[in-house]
Formats: sequence, structure tokens, C-alpha cells
Amino acid sequence: MIATVREFANRILGRGDATITVPSFDGALKPNQKLEAAETLLTCEAPEDLATDGRNLFIADGARLMRLDGRVASEVRSFERPISALCALSGGGLAVALGGREVRLYSSPSDEQPHVTFADTAFNAVNALTLANDNTLIATDGSATCGVGDWARDLMELNRTGRVFKLDLGSKTVTSLAQGLGHAFGACVHGNGVLVSESWRHRLVLVVPGAPPRTVLAHLPVYPSRLTKASGGGYWLTAFTARTQLVEFVLREPAYRRRMMAEIDPAYWVAPRLRSGISFKEPMQGAHIKTMGVIKPWAPPRSYGLVIRLDAEGQPLYSLHSRVDGVNHGVVAAIEMGGDLVLIAKGPGRVLKLPLAGLAEEFFS
Repeated sequence: MIATVREFANRILGRGDATITVPSFDGALKPNQKLEAAETLLTCEAPEDLATDGRNLFIADGARLMRLDGRVASEVRSFERPISALCALSGGGLAVALGGREVRLYSSPSDEQPHVTFADTAFNAVNALTLANDNTLIATDGSATCGVGDWARDLMELNRTGRVFKLDLGSKTVTSLAQGLGHAFGACVHGNGVLVSESWRHRLVLVVPGAPPRTVLAHLPVYPSRLTKASGGGYWLTAFTARTQLVEFVLREPAYRRRMMAEIDPAYWVAPRLRSGISFKEPMQGAHIKTMGVIKPWAPPRSYGLVIRLDAEGQPLYSLHSRVDGVNHGVVAAIEMGGDLVLIAKGPGRVLKLPLAGLAEEFFS
């Protein structure tokens, strides 16, 4: 009852979830163009996720599993459905999520048949996998109603049906750890729980069995996605795009959203995207975008590129950006390999590399 009254008051006063304001990029999130300086290792048709066993770098490219050796990419195998998530297993194995509906475990990436398959009927949009400390897998499922690639519709419908599952490799059972999340997209083990990206609520939450999710990092100006561990403690958090006031306003206008989704091509919805500037049909984002044909770097973004370095408590230390006038947008995966940070910028279809040496010192000098 109290929550209902609070929600009603917020809608009247424009507070809480009803506000259309967006936090600014400041402090540890101060904009730069570091991602634009990254080296392009590979251009793919549909890159989605990364995994490494310490020696090999595996790339999910549509339905193809690729291995990158230096600058040479080779196809390991292909599947009947697009790969929606990857995770390297101990002993050289690999976990592969297919189409968001199934998770297969292979003893070797080139094996013909999986030794374990999880095809739980609850799976709908499995978008990230991570290995837990007790030899189980953690899977985030973005939505119970929208497919893994239909995330913009999930946002526009204000869905809150994301789940977190634990996959026991020994008993081959699936356990639900959390549900009712605003698009769960990415997880990483954190103490006795799991740190989870909740994209539509712009935050990270800690999921512990038997307890409600606890907010660790809130009020982000972006939609957070996959997480991986960083050397020396802490995490790398990707954000597949940034928030804008116009999108926040549209999310609070149900009649407009219903007509927009019914009458307009989804590519031109007033919604976040992984890339922009391709067509003149794209909606403006609430401000003067160009001057003399040049995109302003401070213009409201329809697409953006961002990776955040978090400390061991899940708080931001510094960030790497590709601003509105950049190209490397839609960062959906980041992983350390050797002395480099390897990333996927899904917007332009690139696998990028940034040397870790000296990266933190530049922000703290």
C-alpha cells in the first residue's frame, strides 16, 4: 500500500522513477575519447560476446564461433542459431548460449557434441554467462517476453521480467536466483553473491540467495551490460548505450509509445541504439546535433560507447568513452587478455584492443 501511494506521488511530482532527468557524465565518468584510440583487431558481421582461456580469444560472431590468433581469425565452428553469450570453463571447455534459449557446455570448443545441455523452458533471452566459484554457471536472462535481440521493445514496453539463473554442472539442474529485474544483462561473482547489471533501472545489484537484490551502484547515466573481472581486483562494466532525456520522456508517455511501436519501423523509434547517424529518418534527440555538417561531441546521444572500471566494491574508478561524434559505439563485452583490454563495439562490428599499461595512471596523475 505504501509503495503504491509513493509511486502515485512520484508520478504527480515527477520524482523517483517518474523523473525524466538523466545524471551527467562527471567524476569517474567524465567523457573522453579513449575508445576511439583503440586498435581494431577484427571487423565482424555480428559480434556479440568474448571469452578467453588465457591463451585463446573466442568471439561470438552471429552463429559462428571464431578464434583470434594475433590478427588472424579462424572459424572454429558454426551453430544453427546465433550465439547470445560465451564463457570459458576450467580445463579448456566453453559454455555457449544459443538464441537466448539454450546453454551448451563443450569440453573443447571444437567438440562436435556438448557434454551438458541446459534447455530449461524458462530460458528466453540468455545474454551473459559467468563461471561461479562452486563450479556452477550464472546466466542472466534479459526478458521473459522479448527475444535476446529485441531489447528495445523490452525497454519501450517497460518490462521488468529479467531473471538470474544458476546452472549446476554436476546435477544438471537450473535454479532461479532472482526475477522481476529490469533487463538483467551481465553478471560476475562478488563475495558470496552475484553482481548483476539491471539495464532498465540503470544500476548494479547484488543478488544473494534467499534475499532481495541489493543496490550496489545506482543512478547511472547509461544502460549497463556485461561484467568481467579485472586484474588486481575489481571489474570491467560495459554500457551498450547512454540515456537521454527524450527517451526518458517517451518512456513516460504510454499513448505515444503504443502508436510509435505500432506504426513506425523499429529502426526509427525514439529509443537507444547501438549505432546512429546512418539515416536521415533517425529521430532527433532533443538538441542541435550538427554544426556545418559536424556532429557535436556534446550532443544528446542516440548511441554511445562506454566501459567503466570498477573497484572491488563495485564503485567507478575511471571510464573509457566513444562520444556522440565517435564510431566505437554499442560496447557489449570487455575482457582482459594478457596486457590488453579487448572489447566488442557492436555498433560498427569491431573487436578492439587497448593496452592496459599506463591506462589507470593517466586518469589518476
